[in-house]
Amino acid sequence: MRKFNAVLSMVVLALFLIHAIAGSFQLAGIIPGGSGAMQTVAWIMLGCIIIHVIIGCKLTADTLRACKKSGTSYYKDNKLFWLRRSSGFAIMIFILFHMLIFLGKDENGVYRLNYFGILQLISQILLVVSLAVHVLSNIKPLMIAVGTKSYAKILMDVLFILSFILLLSGIAFVIYYLRWNLV
Repeated sequence: MRKFNAVLSMVVLALFLIHAIAGSFQLAGIIPGGSGAMQTVAWIMLGCIIIHVIIGCKLTADTLRACKKSGTSYYKDNKLFWLRRSSGFAIMIFILFHMLIFLGKDENGVYRLNYFGILQLISQILLVVSLAVHVLSNIKPLMIAVGTKSYAKILMDVLFILSFILLLSGIAFVIYYLRWNLV
């Protein structure tokens, strides 16, 4: 199950990169929005995320049972474990906000987005931050789980690319906020 979850995580990460780059360009007004392909990628990614969450909950429950059975939890020693779980939970909440904000309405053939104010901006910046914490804290074990032999050589490159795309996403949310509120 762990190996399947690792492969699933790679699929989610690839879909996220596509979604984040295309979405950032759309939010910044560089490319037009309303793409059916973008929505398809988003829905496939959401399905994969739901499966990832279910597997993560099962593995967490197994870990908690093992801790209870052994009588020790080593909570302070397992801060990274809990960071990964709590950042994943935060992502679930912020994905819900993301969907509520960006699932527009089709009014007589015209696609209309919901209002994007300061609270929406804050929620999306928090999504970017929680994604950064979750992905960056999980990338090393993910690379090991999928069998990358010399992960140390490419780890910094992967982290740089992910950080750049997350920064791009954060900037795009700010640009979109400014476009909504200054136009």
